[in-house]
Amino acid sequence: MHVNKSKVAVGFIVAGVLTGLFGAVLLFVGPAVMNDQITKNTVIDPNNDMSYTMWKDIPVPFYMSVYFFNVLNPKEILTGEKPMVEQRGPYVYRKRCQKDNITFHPNDTVSYREYRQYYFEPSMSAGNESDVVTIPNMLVLGAAVMMETLPYAFRLMISATFKTFNEGPFLTKTVEELMWGYDSKLVDFLNKYLPGMLPSSGKFGLFAEFNNSNTGLFTIFTGQDDIRKVHKVDSWNGLTELSYWRTPQANMINGTAGQMWPPFMTKESTLPFYSPDACRSLELVYQRPGEFKGVPLYRYVAPKTMFANGIDYPPNEGFCPCRKSGLLNVSSCRHNSPVFISHPHFFNADLSLLDTVLGLNPNEDEHGLFIDIHPQTGVPLNVSIRLQLNLLMKRVSGITETGKISEVVMPMIWFEERGNIDGPVLTTFHTNLVVLPTVMEYMQYGFIALGLVTVVIAVLVHRRLKVQPQKTARQFVCLLSNCTQHVAQQPTFPCR
Repeated sequence: MHVNKSKVAVGFIVAGVLTGLFGAVLLFVGPAVMNDQITKNTVIDPNNDMSYTMWKDIPVPFYMSVYFFNVLNPKEILTGEKPMVEQRGPYVYRKRCQKDNITFHPNDTVSYREYRQYYFEPSMSAGNESDVVTIPNMLVLGAAVMMETLPYAFRLMISATFKTFNEGPFLTKTVEELMWGYDSKLVDFLNKYLPGMLPSSGKFGLFAEFNNSNTGLFTIFTGQDDIRKVHKVDSWNGLTELSYWRTPQANMINGTAGQMWPPFMTKESTLPFYSPDACRSLELVYQRPGEFKGVPLYRYVAPKTMFANGIDYPPNEGFCPCRKSGLLNVSSCRHNSPVFISHPHFFNADLSLLDTVLGLNPNEDEHGLFIDIHPQTGVPLNVSIRLQLNLLMKRVSGITETGKISEVVMPMIWFEERGNIDGPVLTTFHTNLVVLPTVMEYMQYGFIALGLVTVVIAVLVHRRLKVQPQKTARQFVCLLSNCTQHVAQQPTFPCR
């Protein structure tokens, strides 16, 4: 069977052109297809098995590490000396979060309550819950500041009440008691005669109201109608704005619930979220790109202005009355108790705060908070949220328990909540969002390269086939010429 090699070469040229065009089309269509898949998979929808399960029950372990500031000189503090503290810990707790009462609404929102439980992890801790530490007694020193403006006679009566129940200015208790609550006759008395004054009706502890509790009723957007709104908070406990603060801006509920963010982030994007524990919306800013176990990420950190006061950063005026920059006054949402939130060891705070307490050593690696986000999906890969709880202490006349305490914002504890994607979730994430896009990218350029190579080779072959008949004719003429040369010994033309 005779094969027309010239037509075959032309066929290869056409095939090469088509292959190259297919690669070029993939170059533009591929990212759009991937983005469409990401959009479908990041919508909060029970039909999205992996993403919905990840949202409903966080599949990776989360841990809370707690550090106490053990007071070394409680007696000297009462005489006006600077507090001296030593950091004790970490005491590590595994945190389990589970969403319940999940209800989808016609306006593309979903409501839920997220319950949290904590379990002590001895193997990860630097001590046991039976360790004894000394910290300021919030019931006494906090109440003293709260009642500073009340009549002097009333303050004397309060002081007498403290003495009746043997409540002093400092507590020496086990970690377990300080964390989850201890029996106090004063607490029982207050709950009986002044109900609502304390945040808990049971035992009094720093985290007593956290364990086996929920963070309130969140209603967030599913992203079904607009993927740019996915995870953003529509309301919290039925509220679209707060009433704790002094300005409408400060009372705004911005961003997400702090677990996931909308996809397709850029370096100009920020991470806004509402924190019920901080009683306000917070916002992290882009710091740098990076990689977590092969997955590309953007790192977001707290700006220095997060806890700045209204003088240093006017937009924060609504969160006042303020003290030095670096402190967030949360008394308005903590029963008017003189409690302040800051970064651990007063990191990113006014340096004068460090002068009032001995034993603090702030640095970004240990005390800065960050969230590492996969920008294409808005899913956190590695999280470390670090905050410190502080109490305003001062001498209050009439309440003898305060002695001659110099006015100071006293660190009590700081804690870190951390977690990262690992195991099967990381494998699936890496395969779907790193490996497959990379393979598709190589395929795009591979098809383009294959098409170009095919076209070039086919063109060369086609040209050679065109030259081939001419060469054959010249060889035949040359053969006749040789015969003539043999007879006449006179070539008619040169042969090549």
